[in-house]
Amino acid sequence: MLSHRASGVLLHPTSLPTAYGIGDLGPEAVRWIDWLAAAGQKYWQVLPLVPTAKGDSPYQSPSAFAGNPWLISPDSLQHDRLLTADELADASRRVDLQAARVDFRDAEDRKQKLLEAAVSRFQSNHRLRSEFDEFCHTERDWLESHAEFMTLREINEGRWWLEWTVDVTGDHRLTAAGRDKHAARLSVHRLWQFLFFRQWDELRAYAHSRGVKIIGDVPIYVAHDSADVWANRVWFQLDETGRSTHVAGVPPDYFAATGQLWSNPLYDWDALQRDGYRWWIARMRATLRQVDLVRLDHFRGFEAYWSVPASEETAVNGEWIPGPNDAFLAAMRDSLTDEEGQLPIIAEDLGMITEEVHALRKRFGLPGMNVLQFRLPGAPHEPPFRLDEFDANSVVYTGTHDNDTTVGWFETEIAPHSERLVQLRKLTPCHPQNIAWEFIELAWRSSSLLAVAPLQDVLGLGRTARMNTPGTAFGDYGNWQWKYAPNMLTTDAAHRLRDLTAATGR
Repeated sequence: MLSHRASGVLLHPTSLPTAYGIGDLGPEAVRWIDWLAAAGQKYWQVLPLVPTAKGDSPYQSPSAFAGNPWLISPDSLQHDRLLTADELADASRRVDLQAARVDFRDAEDRKQKLLEAAVSRFQSNHRLRSEFDEFCHTERDWLESHAEFMTLREINEGRWWLEWTVDVTGDHRLTAAGRDKHAARLSVHRLWQFLFFRQWDELRAYAHSRGVKIIGDVPIYVAHDSADVWANRVWFQLDETGRSTHVAGVPPDYFAATGQLWSNPLYDWDALQRDGYRWWIARMRATLRQVDLVRLDHFRGFEAYWSVPASEETAVNGEWIPGPNDAFLAAMRDSLTDEEGQLPIIAEDLGMITEEVHALRKRFGLPGMNVLQFRLPGAPHEPPFRLDEFDANSVVYTGTHDNDTTVGWFETEIAPHSERLVQLRKLTPCHPQNIAWEFIELAWRSSSLLAVAPLQDVLGLGRTARMNTPGTAFGDYGNWQWKYAPNMLTTDAAHRLRDLTAATGR
């Protein structure tokens, strides 16, 4: 699918520094895109843009279709006359722009107050009202269930939908009386989605005007406590009460000795196939209205998935079950091909990958992924990695959001082990103060048509800047919290990346 050499940088919007404690889609995002353009980059890769819940992970969301309202820019709302300068000043009081972590609870409190204030002024804004009505009509298929789910979650004090008792039917839906009673909150959740997508569409258009495309991310699984499962129970492996019979995960691997028990409900692929994969097509189509390419997370699960009985406490006692394979990807191809007849999907094919997985990916021409940290160095007696050994139709990363930064990886996994250091020095000098850029150069000079590095590597940051540690408990490792300080995004770094990009034909 990839047709020319290009490169980009991975950064989630929450990592942008703003006056409100969390990144958003406003002026700092515009500055970021300008920096990417100055650095000669053609792609900005983001994590899922969905709302988050406990643990703040964008991979465990209450909705696979909705946008994260905490990413809405207050500055842009002021421009639309939905907020005042005094309200912005009050919301930004005592925010440390140099802080290296997002305090999600504090940031959400600040954003909640601002968004509620914006709602109060919205009714008198006739220009936006017309746009809002059109949005509600166009997006009604997912928007109505999202608004109902989030409203019910609020009035039931954030409990799991199977434990709701207030204003619900026996099927855990909102009662008719409850719909009248909570009409204002239903409208609030619709409005927040309108504001998010309005701002995102404007930001994406600006990125395109600067020659930057967006790579998005679609997790294979959705959270059990989500509008997706609550509204579409027939597509998941649930019992008659709505609880999972089997859940998702991966067996023991590089990241975790007992595997990773994700606990997401598994799909009933037979039921989805009988319906022509309509729900999945709608999900992918919605994502491709937001981004230009989609990284399809855990692609391995479409060939075969790890099924764990819901009663298990780890992912060890699971089994591989055949996935939907060609039938699923054929349905995606028939519905989602772009103007050039290509399926705009990057297959995340990391971990325990079999030849069958590679064959499935290749049959549909999907680029796979190569992560240098997983390939370097090889075993002492193996021939060293060659820059031309990757398939051209692939994406090479120095590391991903799930890896340590290259500096952190080098300091813990390479430098203390002389045999690994000797092996790696066959490829690059291994100067500790420059190791992140040495890896970027290896990726940029490789034969993969697309090369991507996390911003942490471009900035040469250590392990404290790691975005996520898979298999760790919520909050234990500061997962998802990293953000950069405004002074880190320098002109010198942009020029250095631009020069390397030009020298490597990207």
